[in-house]
Amino acid sequence: MRRTMIHWLGLTGVLALLSYTAAVVFSALAYPGYNWMAQAVSDLSAEAAPSRQLWNQLAAPYNICGVVCATCAALFVSQKRVGARLFRVGIYLFMAMNWVSAVGYGMFPLADGGKEIASFQEIMHMAVTALVVLLSIAALVCLIIAGCREKTMRGIGLWAAAALALMMVGSIGTGIVPPEYFGIVERSSVFAAVGFNAVLGVYLFHGFKKAGGIEHG
Repeated sequence: MRRTMIHWLGLTGVLALLSYTAAVVFSALAYPGYNWMAQAVSDLSAEAAPSRQLWNQLAAPYNICGVVCATCAALFVSQKRVGARLFRVGIYLFMAMNWVSAVGYGMFPLADGGKEIASFQEIMHMAVTALVVLLSIAALVCLIIAGCREKTMRGIGLWAAAALALMMVGSIGTGIVPPEYFGIVERSSVFAAVGFNAVLGVYLFHGFKKAGGIEHG
């Protein structure tokens, strides 16, 4: 297969995962008293957080690469007509989620981590989170169903099922686990989306041959 620029841009998904992981791990070191087991990832990037500057530096590639990867994947499956319509809708929804996440969290960061949600900015931050979760679930469900219907889509459908399972652990777990373990289950949810974007990027790098069983280019 002759790879073009859009194939190589799939690797931005892997770069986004590496950047996000580095930001989560190392920004915590710049936040005195931060408890990763109890606190949310978003506390690290809150406006008043001492780790905000380091977070912005380490997460800069993630902020751009995540959107680039998902957008390129959506363009590719649209132009090449990869899979059935439901499969492509799933990719489009996942792209929309990445755009909402990048723009929404950029416009409405938390003012101060670990505090009561009261201001307009904080309420909008939670609204963005709700929309991101809904779009993520809708996208992954579409891809799972597409994987069940089409044998050639089974691989990416299984990845989507794994991501959805982790996301459900995070969404449900944050409401039932003791507060001291909130951060653990919350991370399973956020890393599910970032990790699936990396998987999507690898499929794009291979021209979705692993998903659609066809040769492009």
